[in-house]
Parts: sequence; structure tokens; C-alpha cells
Amino acid sequence: MRSFASLFAASAILAGVVLSSMAASAQPADEPAVACAARSDVAPATLVESCTALIEDSATSDADRLDAVITRAVALHNSGQTDKALAELDAAIARDQGLARAFRARGEILRQSGKSVAALEALNQAIRLEPDNADGYAYRGNVFNITGKYDRAIDDYNEALRLKPEVAQVLSDRGAAWYFKGEYQKAIADYDQAIRLDPNRAQTYTNRGAAYSKLGRVQPALDDDTSAIRIDPSRPEYFDNRGLNLAGSGDYASAIADYDEAIKIRPQASFLTDRGDAYQAIKDYDRAIADYDAALKLDPKFQRAYNNRGAAWRGKGERTRALQDYAEALRLNPSAPTAAGNYKETALEVERLGALRGDKNLASFNCATARLQVEKAICADPVLAQLDREMSDVFLKAVASAESTNHRAALALTKQQREFLAKRNAGFGRPGYDLQKAMQERVDKLNAVVR
Repeated sequence: MRSFASLFAASAILAGVVLSSMAASAQPADEPAVACAARSDVAPATLVESCTALIEDSATSDADRLDAVITRAVALHNSGQTDKALAELDAAIARDQGLARAFRARGEILRQSGKSVAALEALNQAIRLEPDNADGYAYRGNVFNITGKYDRAIDDYNEALRLKPEVAQVLSDRGAAWYFKGEYQKAIADYDQAIRLDPNRAQTYTNRGAAYSKLGRVQPALDDDTSAIRIDPSRPEYFDNRGLNLAGSGDYASAIADYDEAIKIRPQASFLTDRGDAYQAIKDYDRAIADYDAALKLDPKFQRAYNNRGAAWRGKGERTRALQDYAEALRLNPSAPTAAGNYKETALEVERLGALRGDKNLASFNCATARLQVEKAICADPVLAQLDREMSDVFLKAVASAESTNHRAALALTKQQREFLAKRNAGFGRPGYDLQKAMQERVDKLNAVVR
């Protein structure tokens, strides 16, 4: 499935451009002042230079100077100087507590920086100061959207559109809120309007494609992904999204070609895992495993790659390796039903085939890649290896049992297991630390939980 959350994050980045579209005060007619206008399309560095000239001009009025400071702050943020941008906005607000535009800019920059609580505070103040300004509601709607408060986001987008009808960006962001609520037809309706108003915005097409995909309308989804790529071929997400839709329709060769393009633009764990899934679908398990390996090298905690690599090992008939990957997927996310089901099924297969008879002393991890001294010691000692396998099996049973009745208890067990392993790793080799005794005590505690 395609991950719409990443699409909205991209949409949110584009939404930040609206900051430079806020109404500007009247400016002198010379070129630098025009470039410093809030709706200027010039590069951030040029905008910073032009606004600085205006700010430092002794003929500039105080009101125009403050307005230029806000525009420069937005440009600084857009050029990667976020701390400096926020400092300039704070200084402007200290001089004039009634600068609604400064609060709006500050709120939007904080939102893009992942500071939702502070962003909400700034935008609430902006709306109190200028309750008839559409941008304040649109920006606050974005904060609600990314924090999962979709109804409140929609309310704010509605108010923004009432004050300033037919704004493509706001319609697109409201479409995202409808999508997150599972209201895919309403999302498509908003995207339709947004595209009518701005037919050259790639993000809206790929977001609409996500909604079409949820409704099972593969061809319209593919068409939208293709439009997004045509408008902006520099975004790897668009190729990945089309690849997912192609894979969903069974065209794995074309899907792999799109994943290739996405990875070429920006190697990312999710893109590599998606391509691995396509290879696995055509039973090319070796290439699939190579992609999952590469994904985990980029992100060692990417849970889906472990689960799917486990499926590839299972496809190759290497059930013990599959068990190890499913176990790691469960350790990373004890609530993952797919990994839990896969682990249980594979363990039953192993037992049924008698494979465990030959692997009685096999540790729960891959000894061939063991790096820690404690892991090497476990692999070298049949008793410790058997204890490690038993501890892993009982832990997974305990987590599965707890998860069926109490999610918090499952999370607590996972935390306790990680703490034990950390203590084991730190204590091994130190005077007085008995590894076998510590592992046996942990197994006994886990068995008590299962019983």
C-alpha cells in the first residue's frame, strides 16, 4: 500500500510557500523593494538580500521595515536558516505584539519544523489578532491535520475558504484531511477543484491518485501519478507511488522500473523495500533479499523490511532465517499482526518438518553476522545458544499472549526484554557476571508470564 502520510508531509512543505504569499504593505517602486514583497517568486537568497537593503534604508518607514523583516524571515527559513528566521520574528513581535502576520509566519515555520504545540499557540494568537484573515485558519488547519485532528482541520479549512474562496492549496490540504478520515470521495472532490484552479501542481495529482487507489480505481490513480511525474520528475515519491499502483495491478516489471527511478533519485528504505516486494512477487527471492538488506542498512529499524525479508527467506525454504527476521520484526513492533502470524506459521512449519532437531543449539540471531562478544560467546556455547533460542521463543509467546488482552502489557514486556539485553551486553565479561544464570533467570520469568 502507498503511504499517504509521506504525501501529506510533502504537501505540507509546499504549503510553506504560502508564507511568502501574504499581503504586503505598500512598497517603493525600486527593484529591491518589489523583490521583497510577500508574494515574490524570487529565490530565497535574493529575497534576503533585497529585504535587507530595504530594512537598512533609513528612508523606510517603521511599518514597512517590520513587514520586510517578516518577509526576510520567511526567506531565511526557506533557505535553511530556520533558527535565524525565528529569532527575527521573535524580535519583530517584541517590537509590536499586534503583528498578526509575524505570528502566522512563526506558526507556519514551527509547524514545518515539527513543533506543533508552539505552532498552534502562534497561530491562535494570529487568529485572535486578525480573525478575518484566511491564511491563519489555513495554517492552523495544517497543524490539526498533521496531529490527527482532522475534523478541526476541516473546520479551519472551511473558514479559510469562506474568507478566501477557491484557493487551490487550501482545497488540496482539506482533501488530505478527508483522505485521513477515510472519506475518499470527498477528498477527490476537493482535489478536482484544486486541480481546476492550479493544474500544474504535481502534489495534488499524486494525492488524488492515493484516494483513487483506496477506492480500487487503479487506472485513474496511475493517470494521476503519471501527471505528477510529468509536472515534476524530480520527486522520487511520485515514481514510488506509481510503482505501487502498477504492482497492485500485477505489472511488476513496470513497477520495478519506477522503483529504480525513485531509488536513483534518492535511495530510501521504503523505496528499496517496495522494489524488494515486487521482486518477491515474481519469486526472484535473491534480488528481493538484496533490496531488503540495502533498506535495513539505511534504516536498521525499518520493521516492514524485516517482515518481508522473512517472507523471502521462507519462499527460499530457509525457515530458520525467516523466523529470525519475523522475531526481529516483532521486537520492533510487538503489535504487528502480520509479523506475529508469520512467526507462528513458520514456527509450526519448522516443528512439523523436524527442522528444530538439527538446530537444537542454534541461537535466535544469525551467528554468521554476530559482532558483539556476548553474541559470539552464545554462538560458541551450545547450552547458551539453546537458552537464547528458548528465551526468544518464550518472549514472543509472552508478547503475543499479552497483546491479545493488554497492549500496554505487551509494550512493557518488550521494554523489559530490551533492558535485559542491554544489561546483558554491558555486563558480559565483567567480574561476577554469570551469563548463563542471567539468561536462565530471564527464561524463567518469561515462562511465568506465559503460564
